[in-house]
Amino acid sequence: MLEVRTPSKPDEQRNFPHGHLESVHLSGLDFATATFEPGWRWSQDIAPAAGTESCQFHHNGVVTQGRLHIRMDDGSETEVGAGDVFVCSPGHDAWTVGDEPCVVYDFAGQMAKDYAKEKEGASGGRVR
Repeated sequence: MLEVRTPSKPDEQRNFPHGHLESVHLSGLDFATATFEPGWRWSQDIAPAAGTESCQFHHNGVVTQGRLHIRMDDGSETEVGAGDVFVCSPGHDAWTVGDEPCVVYDFAGQMAKDYAKEKEGASGGRVR
């Protein structure tokens, strides 16, 4: 199998408060470009639609611009910035640090198909 996609022509764009996600879907891999504007925080901007207290997706990411602070449910935390590659297990909150948008490339199995989509029974507003 050989499959090639161009991120500049995404299969899907999803807007949410303080940011957006553009993704291409390949066999066994979703590639997403997430832009988190200043003021974005997962627990405020995505959690109401997700219906969970923390992000339950696994992330394999590369930060290309800005800074992102990540706090795991166990209390451990770190900050990643442009040029950093990271792996983050489910069970975390994250937020943009500073006045610059944070842009993250995320390579995941199926993450981009469901990230920031309203879950059935979620009490928050719809994420579009």
